[in-house]
Amino acid sequence: MKKIISLSLLATAALTGCGAGDTTVSQNSAADITASYNSINKEQLAEHIKVLASDEFEGRAPSSKGEELTLDYLTKQLTAVGFEPGNGDSFLQAVPMVSIEASPDMTLSIGGKDYQYGPEMVMGSSRISEFEQLKDSELVFVGYGVNAPEYNWNDYQGLDVKGKTVVMLVNDPGFATEDPAIFNGKAMTYYGRWTYKYEEASRQGAEGAIIIHETAPASYGWGVVENSWSGAQFGFVREDKNKGRVAVEGWVNSDVAKELFAKAGLNFEQAKAKAAQGSYHVDMGDLTASVTVKNTVKESVSYNVIATLPGSKKADEHIIYTAHWDHLGIDKSLTGDQIYNGAVDNASGTAALIEVAEAFAKLPVRPERSITVLAVTAEEQGLLGSKFYAANPIIPAAKTVANLNMDALNVDGASKDVSVYGLGQSELDNYLTVAAEKQGRVIAGDPRPAAGIYYRSDHFAFANIGIPALYAKSGKTPADEATKVLREKIGARLAKCYHNLCDEYSDDWDLSGAVQDMQAFFEIGYELSKENVWPKWSESSEFSR
Repeated sequence: MKKIISLSLLATAALTGCGAGDTTVSQNSAADITASYNSINKEQLAEHIKVLASDEFEGRAPSSKGEELTLDYLTKQLTAVGFEPGNGDSFLQAVPMVSIEASPDMTLSIGGKDYQYGPEMVMGSSRISEFEQLKDSELVFVGYGVNAPEYNWNDYQGLDVKGKTVVMLVNDPGFATEDPAIFNGKAMTYYGRWTYKYEEASRQGAEGAIIIHETAPASYGWGVVENSWSGAQFGFVREDKNKGRVAVEGWVNSDVAKELFAKAGLNFEQAKAKAAQGSYHVDMGDLTASVTVKNTVKESVSYNVIATLPGSKKADEHIIYTAHWDHLGIDKSLTGDQIYNGAVDNASGTAALIEVAEAFAKLPVRPERSITVLAVTAEEQGLLGSKFYAANPIIPAAKTVANLNMDALNVDGASKDVSVYGLGQSELDNYLTVAAEKQGRVIAGDPRPAAGIYYRSDHFAFANIGIPALYAKSGKTPADEATKVLREKIGARLAKCYHNLCDEYSDDWDLSGAVQDMQAFFEIGYELSKENVWPKWSESSEFSR
């Protein structure tokens, strides 16, 4: 990558502006920029999070009362800080979707045993249909379920899976081997994502697709599968009513998997080991799967929120900040607490959009390029809002300088380092390095490369259409002893609250690290807004065009 010699966020003082958006002054002074930078604060951030993650917002599920409240709140807040509608005269971009909710009253029958929905398996269908089933569908283990010509790997090589149900491992072969020569070593590639596995099984013509859950390679526990893939699942409405997808797709836990392999006369651990060494598949004896999925189907419209601060000189060129506003909503089948408040994930990132927007709007002279914030829907359903935007961009990709994404901010204090997910993907790393150094921080790589985080949040949709995209947040090294103590106190609680009911705002949070991250992102955006350059992908990036 090219070395950035210097950035000038806190540049030599120039003429001081006299009002927000005033373009009669040539540029902002160093004091003006510092004032906007310092206006980002944890008190305001906390207040926005408290509102968005309140019980009143009901977990912010798409196409719900919670969505209506969220859209109203974001529109009012962005208007108040001085941003304008980003989609013509509207702050909204309609995202047509379909909700498919499978009845939990189902069993998965394999080898003479019925497995129960929830604790043992979760099944459903992406087809827009009220009834789908597997009936005595032959099982075949297809290793990691990967067809990757560039890695000379095809678990489906010479295999006809039409009418069959494929069973596969989560993640990709590099996780098991930790060999950097196999895929990307321990760092997950897109081939390790559950979305890819169902897509590939569908392309291969399978009737069903089952992923075996294991906590380490999945990077989350079984509870996340239960909470995230039960209830209403959202998708796009396609002309074929999604008939191109497998009829039934889902998960089984590792205990079920071991039992099934034993029934098939196979050893689960040995089969996993073989699957990691090269393209691999094996029939699972005479085992067949039967399950009936009864769906409640509802077509609906959800919305992305888009707002812009028009640039003073190059208004048609944009830096886009993203965060997803949605979470998992309400589960009325539960007793007691029923609301998935999603405070960290992602009321925190959505609140950060408002804070960063306000910092830019406080500048006496608007940035030369436009600053746009985009709060997207249905990230939890497979990045649907950002994928829809990427397929139907309001701002052309050729006019989008970069994407800076904020998802699940750090809430346990400041760090000495900044974790960059996808470190080395683009020249945006250089901008972040400079911004972090000014804060006394250093850049670190992905702390959980096996989790494939770069492929799991909304920046991925931008990267897929060639727009350099950055996703980073405070790292794992505490800034001081007090922060270390705090993390020891609340770290385990935060970890278990991912996609669980306990992801709620807490007074013992320390948002100082989140503020540093937002300030760094503000600096990067400001530098990009006044330069006549476009950050590039690195030559080694799979997104390089």
